[in-house]
Amino acid sequence: MPNALTLTNLFCGSLAVLNLVYGRLEWVTGLVMLAALADLLDGMAARALGVTSPMGKELDSLADMVSFGLVPGVIAYGLLIAMGNGGDWPTQLQLSGLPGLAITLASALRLGKFNLDERQHQDFIGLPTPASTLFMLGLLAIYQHQGKMLAAFPAVLPLLYLLVAGLCWLMLAEIPMFSLKFKSRGWKGNEIKIIFAALSMVLLFVFQAIAFVWIILIYLFLSLGTVKQ
Repeated sequence: MPNALTLTNLFCGSLAVLNLVYGRLEWVTGLVMLAALADLLDGMAARALGVTSPMGKELDSLADMVSFGLVPGVIAYGLLIAMGNGGDWPTQLQLSGLPGLAITLASALRLGKFNLDERQHQDFIGLPTPASTLFMLGLLAIYQHQGKMLAAFPAVLPLLYLLVAGLCWLMLAEIPMFSLKFKSRGWKGNEIKIIFAALSMVLLFVFQAIAFVWIILIYLFLSLGTVKQ
């Protein structure tokens, strides 16, 4: 059961990549959310059934590499080309978008470090790959709503390159960031996490997928100084 859920994560991430390649952008966010749900449930199922294994851990990282590594890189690739091409999503390979795949490379390094880093059992060091993916999904949602208009502004394309570089740096930086693992059931000790979760729900209700950009920015702001390395 846990491995089946992990493979569901991988399958949904693969479908998201295919939809990005063929320009079916309306399906991407839903598929990534299904991948994230499967990623959450596989660990819960393994612990509940008492069947955790090194194989499951390795398989989980391989699935995450697609859903939370390749997917955001392909989103960045498409956005970079679109912003330099009048807002049109790419239909063929263009070199100008290849720097977007730096997110995929940084994600691979991030996942490799996470598997070996004994400091990240409760909280994180560096931006988690799912958070990077959510940020890119937010940018994709903005593009879907206002892509043509945004492409008309010359500053948008260099800003997008800077955002790609910033995400790569944040994933690999030695910056403590909190996780949503609750240490207890009460308010005490979980204040920041509860506030962040509640605020995220409100933003999602109001702005839908576009809210992911603001949610990750808030997450970064709250993380500064809230977790001691």
